[in-house]
Amino acid sequence: MKNGTLDKKLTSFSEHLDDQYGQRGTAGREEYEEEFEAFKLGAMIQELRKKQGLTQEQLADRCGTTKTYISRIENNASDIRLSTLMRIVREGLGGNLKLSVTS
Repeated sequence: MKNGTLDKKLTSFSEHLDDQYGQRGTAGREEYEEEFEAFKLGAMIQELRKKQGLTQEQLADRCGTTKTYISRIENNASDIRLSTLMRIVREGLGGNLKLSVTS
């Protein structure tokens, strides 16, 4: 202890991810990144739905899918088809979907 405080090594979030999941490009890190993107997508859909005062069932009715499917997307958006995502955003939420690719 120095002057009554603990001496701790601080690490950045990026360093933490490297330690927990491996460097970018490794299988473990890629799996983490994909799951995190799916989580963000599901959270975004849920936030937009709630902002519009819609239930999962109402959103599902608007875009021709089921409440169960909307729930699955909001809780873990992996394996969602792009055409379905576009329909949910366009017909269900009245928005436009923009994609970008980064390297």
